[in-house]
Amino acid sequence: MRRVGRSVMLAASMLVSAVACTSDSSDGEDAGSCAYQIRYQGRTYSDLANVHFTVGKKLGDATNPPCDDTGGDITDPATTVTAYKVDGLSPDVAIAVGDTPSQARFVAVYSGSELPPEVKKLLNGS
Repeated sequence: MRRVGRSVMLAASMLVSAVACTSDSSDGEDAGSCAYQIRYQGRTYSDLANVHFTVGKKLGDATNPPCDDTGGDITDPATTVTAYKVDGLSPDVAIAVGDTPSQARFVAVYSGSELPPEVKKLLNGS
């Protein structure tokens, strides 16, 4: 009986985890689990929260690639957004993207948990 109880609990926790990772009902609509990424001039950027930055001049168009979180059909098509320079940083490190400068969000080139030192300075408020 103990083994069955553990199996049921494991299956239930896996289901809760799967639902938590694949939907977001905060706005009333389901959303895929794809990470927010931007492609600009051959580089891939990921978003970071809580970064104080100043939007600089317009750089051009960037692409939010299609989302394929189902392993089959692409669920969200690629979209184009405006890329802006982040004052004090090279576009090789970070850019801001959005429809307008006031709506722009900060995205940086990084792998896993390794952020460029320039971005770490922004996060630390230095």
